[in-house]
Formats: sequence, C-alpha cells, structure tokens
Amino acid sequence: MMVHFADIFISGFIIGILISAPMGPIGMLCIQRTLNKGRWPAFFTGVGAALSDLLYCLLTGLGLALITDFIEENRNLLQFLGSLVLIVFGIFLFRKNPASALKKPSDKGNTFWFDFLTGFLFTFSNPLILFFIIGLFTQFDFLKPEFMFYHYILGYIAIFCGAIVWWYGITFFVNKVRNHINVRSLWLINRIIGSLLILMALGGIFISIKGWL
Repeated sequence: MMVHFADIFISGFIIGILISAPMGPIGMLCIQRTLNKGRWPAFFTGVGAALSDLLYCLLTGLGLALITDFIEENRNLLQFLGSLVLIVFGIFLFRKNPASALKKPSDKGNTFWFDFLTGFLFTFSNPLILFFIIGLFTQFDFLKPEFMFYHYILGYIAIFCGAIVWWYGITFFVNKVRNHINVRSLWLINRIIGSLLILMALGGIFISIKGWL
C-alpha cells in the first residue's frame, strides 16, 4: 500500500513538472512578468496555469478511468502511441523559437488575481495539451486498476504540487539572473527539455515493443 502511495505521488509530481516545464507562451509570459513586474506576479500567473493543467488532468483521468479494462488490455499499444506523441512534442519544442511567443503585455495596475486569471485562461485556451497529458499518463503508468480513489486524490495533488514547484523555481531563478537571461538561454532550456522528452519517449517505445515480443 505504501509503495502505491509513493509511486503515484512521485509519478504525479514528475508529471506536474513536465506539463509546466515547456517554454511555450505561458512560460514566456511568466518570464516576462518576472523581468517586468517582479517574481510574485509571475508566480501567480504560473499558479493559474497549474490549476488549468490540473483541470485538464482531471478530465483526462476521468475519461480514461471509464475504460480502464481497455487500457489494461492495450497497454503496450497505448504506451507506443503515447511515446510517439511525446516524440512529436519533444521535436516541436526542440525546434521552437521561444521569442515567437513573446508579446508585450499591458500589466499596469494588475493585481495578483489578474495574473492568476490570465495564467489560467491562457493555458485553458489550449486543449491540445490533453494529448500531451495522455502521453504522460501512459508513460508513467499513472492509471492502474488496483488504485483506489484516494490514490488518485494523492496523485492529482502531487501533479499540482509539481507544477507549483516548477513555477516557484523558474520565477525564483529568472528573478536571480534577470540581468543575464536572453533568448539564447530560452533556446537552450527548450532544447534540453525537448531532448529529455524524446529520450523518455524512445524508452517507452522500447518497452512497448519488448512487451509485444
């Protein structure tokens, strides 16, 4: 039982970080707000994004939970397809120019609630993240028939915690190096994260093919 709790918490925590980590538009917005407004407005923007990601995770989990038997019977196929999704996303992230998402926001007089709301809406407006979440859920074997509802409660809390830790860390880091960060640094971050996703996906493909043999 304790192993299940530990496994789902660690998996959820890593999923939360990986969902938040790609330097897409919301990441660029948080970095820009850190540089222009300070750390905490950017952090609350990230909290809004984390809540949106959690909502999509809940929708994904509830949808997949209804077909748990199908997942169990087709685990290798789903892992293979989920790994392909991660590879495509990793390649896209590796090649993406982060400066293309950078726009000047009009933040005068904003409150933390406004930062939170814009982060939530900005992230929620991209439902394609569902495919990424499905890939991560499959990759980390997040849904298991033997898990009870309290396992999933812990797992979703862990996802939110992972996302919060990411946004806390990235805003802290950017605030510390605000005089040294540039687009080249963002390129490097994107390529590191993209490369990790690709390597992880290749590992998932290897495991799924091994399961078929």
